[in-house]
Amino acid sequence: MIVKEYKAIIIDDEALARKALISLLKEHSNIRVVAEAGCVPEAINLIELHCPDLLFLDIQMPGESGFDLLNKVEFNGHIIFVTAFDAYALRAFEINALDYLLKPISQERLEKSLNRLESHQVSLSANDKALDYSDRLFVLMGKQMVFLKISSIIHIRAEGDYSMVFTSDNRHGIIYKSMREWDERLPQTFFCRIHRSSIINLEYVEKIEKEYNYDFSIHLRGIANPILMSRRYARALKERMG
Repeated sequence: MIVKEYKAIIIDDEALARKALISLLKEHSNIRVVAEAGCVPEAINLIELHCPDLLFLDIQMPGESGFDLLNKVEFNGHIIFVTAFDAYALRAFEINALDYLLKPISQERLEKSLNRLESHQVSLSANDKALDYSDRLFVLMGKQMVFLKISSIIHIRAEGDYSMVFTSDNRHGIIYKSMREWDERLPQTFFCRIHRSSIINLEYVEKIEKEYNYDFSIHLRGIANPILMSRRYARALKERMG
């Protein structure tokens, strides 16, 4: 099997941090570090010169931040943030970063991050296609991006421009996706819209109860509190469940 090589640039104002990461990357033959930069202006020039596939990017740097860099340069490759601060994980998620690594980085954690490259490439190429029940999606859970199985999703709840995803193993995370996008891409055999702000996995439905106001509450296996279903969606669910 041919292994794709990725050209990488390391951007960090700390020389020792760059050196440590280069040392770790020597264990990964498919990652070729073509340059390193200690500030945003230097990084811009190197990105334009080398056209890298991957950036290892620090966030807090003197003068301008890693986010400032991304606003100034056109880069369509993969981004792995490498930082000592966990406060920027959500913003990193918003710009579709491949991962968010906290210093100091272990070889094991780096390996997990790099293993996502090929999987993420496949995910990007299929971004507009319908999802299969066996497919996976990247979801931000706490401080980490998790490659989550569609089949493990019990409930999806709208949260503004984001969605909150609840799983069968009692975890939850967020993803930048609207209810309309979920409706268009999720396998209809398993998932059903029950409210303007909720989608459920039919595999986990335990019982449905009628409420006093003609709405319904749905009890899902693995979720303690029932989920409201509006009358508007009740007929569609009834047809789906026979």
